[in-house]
Amino acid sequence: MKPIRLVSGFLTVGVWTLVSRILGFVRDILMAAFLGAGPVAEAFLIAFSLPNMFRRFFGEGAFNVAFVPMFAKKLEQDADPQRFAAEAFAGMCLLLTGFSVLGILAMPLLVTAMASGFLGDDRFALAVAYGRIAFPYVLLVSLTAILSGVLNATGRFVAAAAAPVLLNLVFILGVLLAAAVARPGHMAEDAFAFALGDWLAWSVPVGGAAQLALVWWAAARAGFAPRLVRPRLTPDLRRLAAIAAPAALAGGVVQVNLLVGRQVASFFDGAIAWLSYADRLYQLPLGVVGIAIGVVLLPDLARRLAAGDEAGGRDALSRAGEFALMLTLPAAVALVVIAVPIVAVLYERGAFTRDDTLATALALAIYGAGLPAFVLHKVLQPLYFAREDTRRPFLYASLSMGVNALLAIGLAPVIGFAAAALGTTVAGWGMVWQLHRGAAAMGPAARFDDRFRARVLRIAVASGLMGLALWAGTVALAPWMAPGTAGAPALAGLILGGMAVYFATGHLIGAFRLSEVARALRRRR
Repeated sequence: MKPIRLVSGFLTVGVWTLVSRILGFVRDILMAAFLGAGPVAEAFLIAFSLPNMFRRFFGEGAFNVAFVPMFAKKLEQDADPQRFAAEAFAGMCLLLTGFSVLGILAMPLLVTAMASGFLGDDRFALAVAYGRIAFPYVLLVSLTAILSGVLNATGRFVAAAAAPVLLNLVFILGVLLAAAVARPGHMAEDAFAFALGDWLAWSVPVGGAAQLALVWWAAARAGFAPRLVRPRLTPDLRRLAAIAAPAALAGGVVQVNLLVGRQVASFFDGAIAWLSYADRLYQLPLGVVGIAIGVVLLPDLARRLAAGDEAGGRDALSRAGEFALMLTLPAAVALVVIAVPIVAVLYERGAFTRDDTLATALALAIYGAGLPAFVLHKVLQPLYFAREDTRRPFLYASLSMGVNALLAIGLAPVIGFAAAALGTTVAGWGMVWQLHRGAAAMGPAARFDDRFRARVLRIAVASGLMGLALWAGTVALAPWMAPGTAGAPALAGLILGGMAVYFATGHLIGAFRLSEVARALRRRR
């Protein structure tokens, strides 16, 4: 696989992820307008975070980082990959059906573990009710992740990348139907909020079923639809479990980081919603770039290692790093410099007040400073997973968890809810340092090449110049982005101007070549 093909894969996944994130923004804008940062919004966000947390633990996390390299190697060696996929699917289905039942029964304990600050008020009962409706999503989305891994390993990225689009479409449809059926004009405002919460909760499992149906259809077209087999512990599944166990622990550590942040936030009224809305914003570049790299790079590295192509593996790693930082460094600068205008234009209307805007913008700026780190995780972790090494990422994640907990809990009395975001960002950079340092022992194939090192410095310079341009533009356009004005055109112009400065400067100083991006786009088409 040539490097240009690798970048083409990044772009394919990235474009569909961008569509999904934009629809996610539409969903959040509707939620913010109708629910603001009130109790129903916070209860639903906690309820939805529970299956999402276990989704990352089972589907996209521990299981998938073990499954994809094994499946890719079986595919490379023609060692009956379809049978292996069917056995893994059956095992996951059995495991997560039982887990979903237990989660529904233990929902009060799960909500307490996630947000003990809810105890004693209306948010707790709402979060329990919504959580019980939403929790089966963990089964549906984890099965979706297995079939997505099969498609990605065979170089078919479109269906798996497009599946989250369906979830957000279901959410948007649910909000619009709720507004049509029970809009505030027909009932009290509080009653409407509760009705909307119910519609949102039921949208979660419905969206999960739609995602699973899409990837099942795509896998069937590719000749990899899972055959119905009896779940049994085969030697391959024992190997899969042995590799996945440390990754499961590492995934658990990452989720503990999220849990610590939400626990801290649950003691500050509105903070759960502020952090969630900020998270959605910085997840746009993280999803478009980071997820695209993680999805494409892991099977590519696994197949190169199986074929003994060390030089190709180093080139793939370096080009993935360039692509990641070319897009995320300027995005990080923008999220820090223009956090307030972004949040104000997107969310400040209806129930979402100016105080909500300022609090969300603070969290967004802190998360933005960690954005390059979160994306570099996606670049560096496949070095370990492709070698079936999940033990060291677990150890690194454990140390990062300690840093996150120390900062989030220790600084909360001093700086309030922002401590949760700060802990996440500092721990993210600590994780990058550990992954990079640990990869040095893997040899030259796990190190960035000279071209990468030269270009990263120039990307940083271009991003800094863009940041200055954005700051000047914010001052000049302030009257057009004030609350109560039609700020969307002004914000769009500011962002487009910043992009023009960045790409022009970057091209002139040799941070990247626009012709390379154009060739990749032509290849993707």
